[in-house]
Amino acid sequence: MTVYLRVVLGFVVVVYFLLILHFMKKKMLSLKYTLLWLFSGFVMGILVLFPGLLDAFVKAVGIETPMYGLFVFAIFFILVIAMSLTAIVSKQTERIKDLAQDNAVLEKRVRELEKK
Repeated sequence: MTVYLRVVLGFVVVVYFLLILHFMKKKMLSLKYTLLWLFSGFVMGILVLFPGLLDAFVKAVGIETPMYGLFVFAIFFILVIAMSLTAIVSKQTERIKDLAQDNAVLEKRVRELEKK
């Protein structure tokens, strides 16, 4: 990896972290959901600072080229983020269903009290 490419990628990682922090500051991302994004940025930063780690990983796993190894990392992080977001959506769906049921019960009670 050339020095120029490492500098550009380092800049991209810094912008990535600043974007995440901006989203947290504006309350667009919750802290507990941001940890996964910060971890993926940390891994990107490590790979930019130490590109030999990717080569070592590729050789240890038996992948042909470092580019394929990078794709493996990217797909892994995308899958982890997708699973995390799916779990969050599932939990929120259950919560919304419970709140809607509670709201319906309360509306029924109010109507009954209004009739009296």
